[in-house]
Amino acid sequence: MKTVILAGGLGSRISEESHLKPKPMIEIGGRPILWHIMKYYSSYGFNDFIICAGYKQHVIKEYFADYFLHSSDVTFDYTNEEETVEIHDTHAEPWRVTIADTGLGTLTGGRIRRVRKYIGDERFMLTYGDGLSDVDLHKLLRFHEEAGGVVTLTGVDASQRFGMLEVNDDGRVTEFREKSTADDVAVNGGFMVVEPSIFSERLGDGEDFSKVALGDLALKGELTAYRHSGFWHPMDTQRDREQLEAIWNSGEAPWKVW
Repeated sequence: MKTVILAGGLGSRISEESHLKPKPMIEIGGRPILWHIMKYYSSYGFNDFIICAGYKQHVIKEYFADYFLHSSDVTFDYTNEEETVEIHDTHAEPWRVTIADTGLGTLTGGRIRRVRKYIGDERFMLTYGDGLSDVDLHKLLRFHEEAGGVVTLTGVDASQRFGMLEVNDDGRVTEFREKSTADDVAVNGGFMVVEPSIFSERLGDGEDFSKVALGDLALKGELTAYRHSGFWHPMDTQRDREQLEAIWNSGEAPWKVW
């Protein structure tokens, strides 16, 4: 099963670093948060990735083009008046990575539509390139299969900064809306499972996937939420990045299951 990662936004709320690189390439513990997300999915056996790039997409492409250099000791030998490169102790991830330039100003709905040709007519995983969790992906997938919706998202308890979910006892999302100061409910933490029928929904370049497609599915009873009470942390601001860095440095990062 393929895993689609949304990684094309401007990251304006963390502009201290995103003016130089896409937000998913901002580092936690010396590695891009995108790498952490991919390592987490890979630990569950999901190794086929489609990255929806946009803003400074060349940074992501160059990182994977030189992945062996990032991960190994290297000898550059110029003694014979030419350059030779020897890579030592190569560690290759079992990954297949497709990086698609989905446009600079495209919103998330359009980014998903633009990679349809790489997804094909099959179910896929979908998440954002700026959040970490210890959600059990196998349990998430089983819940999705049993619930029978078009999209299952991971509902988490978090600060009131994200789209709000109203969820009934069967796991059906009855309303998907913007936050309110009176809310004390689950928020969309990403880590989604999506059926290919999603491509019949509104996924225009100017449409936000969460606000439009997920909102429409909620009204039709085709959006479900897998409740996760464990660790979840977005990297929306510099303070978020510093918190994730501290968790990683503690040696007890909940998402480090590899």
